[in-house]
Amino acid sequence: MKNVGRLDWPALTRRLDAEGHAIVPGLLTAAECTALAGTFADDRRFRTTVDMARHRFGVGRYRYFAEPLPPLVAALRAHAYRALAPIANRWMEALGLPDRFPRTLPAFRAACAARGQRRPTPLLLRYEVGGYNCLHQDLYGPVFFPLQLTCLLSRPGVDFRGGELLLVEQRPRAQSRGVVVPLGQGDAVIFPTRWRPIAGARGVLRVTVRHGVSPLTAGTRTALGIIFHDAA
Repeated sequence: MKNVGRLDWPALTRRLDAEGHAIVPGLLTAAECTALAGTFADDRRFRTTVDMARHRFGVGRYRYFAEPLPPLVAALRAHAYRALAPIANRWMEALGLPDRFPRTLPAFRAACAARGQRRPTPLLLRYEVGGYNCLHQDLYGPVFFPLQLTCLLSRPGVDFRGGELLLVEQRPRAQSRGVVVPLGQGDAVIFPTRWRPIAGARGVLRVTVRHGVSPLTAGTRTALGIIFHDAA
């Protein structure tokens, strides 16, 4: 894993502000991707498995890691949170919202626990041919962190085809805007959990963001999701 603290955060911040998402190329190595994807079949690693079709979320499965998280996942979650907290606080201030976030993940998780949110939310997602994920937001209770990240563990064009990550923005009094986010194996993308601020003619606008995955046309796609707030 790249040293998260040494990433070019000024450039990533500019892309988040301007585009609503930022790609981190090669955040995980190929070996790390393969090792994480290989845990999907190990029931001991997970606290919950969700069949998307059963809940009409899409077609595929995702599995929430149990505590203790795999060391790589725990480290990525903690280091990324520390880097993203200042951005999250600035976004909340721009949106006129009262939420503020502490500097460290343990302090934030304590705030989640105080509101009854104690279950870890990092997860693996797996899709096969015809699989997809409907547009959604990952909200698990009243406390949520404004940013999250997804890292692709499979090789596009080799392990699978199709299955593009989709981000859709709903701006006030405007048509929805969709973006396809191209990722390679080990690449991560940082994107909004619920809202992001953009400058409008009369001040800052609150833009609602949802994300999903387009249908796979071949192969199997596995991804890691890092959500910073815990679930009720």
